[in-house]
Amino acid sequence: MSEALVKRVDDSPIAVLTLDRPDRRNALSRALMRELEEQLDRAGHDPKVRAVVLTGAGTVFCSGMDLNEAARERDGAEAEQDAVATLQEYADLVQKLHTLPKPTIAAINGDALAGGAGLMTACDFAVASEAARIGYPEVFRGLIPAVVMYDLTRLIGDRRVRQLLLAGQLITSTQAYDWGLVNQVTTPDGCLPEAIRVGKNMIHLAPQAVAAIKRLLDETQGRPTNLRGAAAVSAAIRVSEEAHEGIRAFLEKRPPRWVETHL
Repeated sequence: MSEALVKRVDDSPIAVLTLDRPDRRNALSRALMRELEEQLDRAGHDPKVRAVVLTGAGTVFCSGMDLNEAARERDGAEAEQDAVATLQEYADLVQKLHTLPKPTIAAINGDALAGGAGLMTACDFAVASEAARIGYPEVFRGLIPAVVMYDLTRLIGDRRVRQLLLAGQLITSTQAYDWGLVNQVTTPDGCLPEAIRVGKNMIHLAPQAVAAIKRLLDETQGRPTNLRGAAAVSAAIRVSEEAHEGIRAFLEKRPPRWVETHL
């Protein structure tokens, strides 16, 4: 049996879910995304769990989608099918965080990048280590973060979203706090304990009321009930020659050789 990619440890009544691919900077493979969605589903239905904390093993929270896996996708129509399936799984994972009837707290123990930063923005609360950086560097790889744009714009506004997405700029956790992207900044050692404390502060709240408030907040803010359309847009870009070059350049640790096109 293969090792679990997502570890659950209960700090009663808090379920702590840890992305456990530290050798790959906790990159989101399809297998990891499936495990995480299953673990969230179990925690959501477990009456003993009152809140869920999401963190990463090692020194990184999550580096985003697994580009080594993306580079192995097949050519032609099959490549597009693979890309659509992968990004739909990511969209479903983000939606699972949105709709989980219990509070979710991201413990950003290290860098949260691309799809990893998207998981953070989908959580109800975020506690970040002062050593963490947050950003969406997809534009450097010829990719686009369509699935996370709604959450990000809602949290920090159009101008700052453009700074993050169009320039691919990484920001410190302190700047993320100033922008309203995270709730608290802690020492590296204090990040996970503080996230657990945030969860435990809510255990005396009425669970059905909490679930209803989460649902009503989504409805009030007009959050899409299905993110698969955004996933399809990201997939169409992911199979482009530009994206292939960006991913190859990233894996080969060289600057990409972009080809100018007329749009």
